[in-house]
Amino acid sequence: MDARAPAIRRDHFAILFVVSLVAAAGNTAMQSVMPTIGRTLGIADVWVSIAFSWSAMLWVVMAPYWARMSDRRGRRALMMLGLAGFIASFTIGGIVLWMGLAGWIAPLATFVVFGLARGLYGGFGSAAPPAVQAYVASRTDHDHRTGALAVIASSFGLGTIIGPAAAPFLVLPGVGLAGPMLAFALVGLAVAIALKLMLPDDQPRHAARGGIAHEPSLGGIASARVETGPSSTRRLRWTDRRVARWLLAGAIGGHGHAALLGVIGFLVIDRLGVSPGGAGGDAGAAQQAVGIVMMAGAGAQLLAQWGIIPRLALPPKRLLVWGLAIGAVGAVLTAFAETLHALTIGFAVVSLGMGLFRPGYTSGPSLAVEEDEQGALAGMVTSVNGVAFIAAPAAGVLVYGLWAPLPFVIVAGVFGGLAAWAWVRVEEVR
Repeated sequence: MDARAPAIRRDHFAILFVVSLVAAAGNTAMQSVMPTIGRTLGIADVWVSIAFSWSAMLWVVMAPYWARMSDRRGRRALMMLGLAGFIASFTIGGIVLWMGLAGWIAPLATFVVFGLARGLYGGFGSAAPPAVQAYVASRTDHDHRTGALAVIASSFGLGTIIGPAAAPFLVLPGVGLAGPMLAFALVGLAVAIALKLMLPDDQPRHAARGGIAHEPSLGGIASARVETGPSSTRRLRWTDRRVARWLLAGAIGGHGHAALLGVIGFLVIDRLGVSPGGAGGDAGAAQQAVGIVMMAGAGAQLLAQWGIIPRLALPPKRLLVWGLAIGAVGAVLTAFAETLHALTIGFAVVSLGMGLFRPGYTSGPSLAVEEDEQGALAGMVTSVNGVAFIAAPAAGVLVYGLWAPLPFVIVAGVFGGLAAWAWVRVEEVR
């Protein structure tokens, strides 16, 4: 590659894009299919959520370590490690679920092994995103870097649509509901081979360290700030009045959104009466319905972030408040929806609101602090994003077991109250 070139070669950039895309698409495809698998196996809903919470916790713990290691071990090597974790997790998880669904392994043993396989994804899959970001940032000049990183970030958004959309088509004869996981394992292997053969090893033109992003999910993935110079030593406290209220709103709202994401698949199955378990169950119909609702939610979130926000140019406080208000309305609509159309519209409204809310609470504090505090703030925002997906989905499922609309009603109340509080207590920044 010409050292004077302003940007990465297109074929190299395409590989980096696909690395991120496959990670997001594969994980969201699995998230969309797991409620159906859990019901088919007769596993309690909460254990399905715990398997993903375990993975999210490992991701939060390990992602900062891999971000640091990419500077020492090389960016391409860390991408390969992340893909290896993805492939191993999906291969082992797909095989054990296939055997469990076929009745060759007891349901409890199936989910124990599946949970261990999810740990591989959370522990090692988190190595790839910061390495991809750092690889791009270190090979693009200032004028091209922002646009290139924005395109990489968009791959996660596209993945959240592609995953649930593709999952029903990958429920294949012979392997059934395990098909999406096994198919994405093969796709991951193909991407790893292309990465190894086609992407040049580390010869960066600029120093850069990739930002830390939380595990890709149906809630979207937040792109973190990428360091392209000496790290700031200036500390920023959680109690700093410039950022504390923004981060508090992000933490509360993020937990509410994560709780809804944890129960939506089960709600769709129950409301539409498409139970996948038992002699009369229809796993294909259940998965198709869940995929439609989740795909609509991901699309609405991207519509907010790619279409509405750039055109309206609303300041952060209004994004936060309007996002929470719209999310509250969507949660109520979803809570009492009885048809596939109504469920799809309701969840899309929730997701549209969250697509406005997340950029609001992340951009607000960024505009409030100084340039040499941005790195510390990025770490705080990433922590808020990641922690929300550890306990909230399982808690949402536990509440769902008491009364199906209850988690949606509670979250609607939280969103509405938080919007009112933010309108009064959070200071606008521009």
